[in-house]
Amino acid sequence: MPRLAVGEPAPDLTLPTATGDQVSLRDLRGRSVVVYFYPAAATPGCTTQACDFRDSLASLTAAGYTVLGVSPDPVDKLAAFAHDQALTFPLLSDPDHDVIEAWGAWGEKTSYGRTSTGVIRSTVVVDPEGKVALAQYNVRATGHVAKLRRDLGID
Repeated sequence: MPRLAVGEPAPDLTLPTATGDQVSLRDLRGRSVVVYFYPAAATPGCTTQACDFRDSLASLTAAGYTVLGVSPDPVDKLAAFAHDQALTFPLLSDPDHDVIEAWGAWGEKTSYGRTSTGVIRSTVVVDPEGKVALAQYNVRATGHVAKLRRDLGID
């Protein structure tokens, strides 16, 4: 899948959340949005990353960012994950991975010497006009949010 590049329009997304609501990127115009893609809720790496976003949410929000997490998990699994980890930002369900593919976060990846196809852990920051301000692919679960904050100039 082609990856998104800085300056290009971010593809729209409208997906159900863990709470059963719908979130649409077009409804967030005028705000900066961090959209992060992760393979599976309640796995060690994804839990680490989600909890890092949870723990940094106040500083990201204070700096004007809205955080959205996207995975192919069904809504009920996302709801349990959000509850278990006290996640207060929207987790979006993309079981057909249409949005994940459109954002360049689906493809071949290697883990522990095995090659597979699936979600590539990625983060895309969308500016208030709906353009890609930052696109990071193949990020590590541990330490990624701290690096993202540094990249965005957030203390």
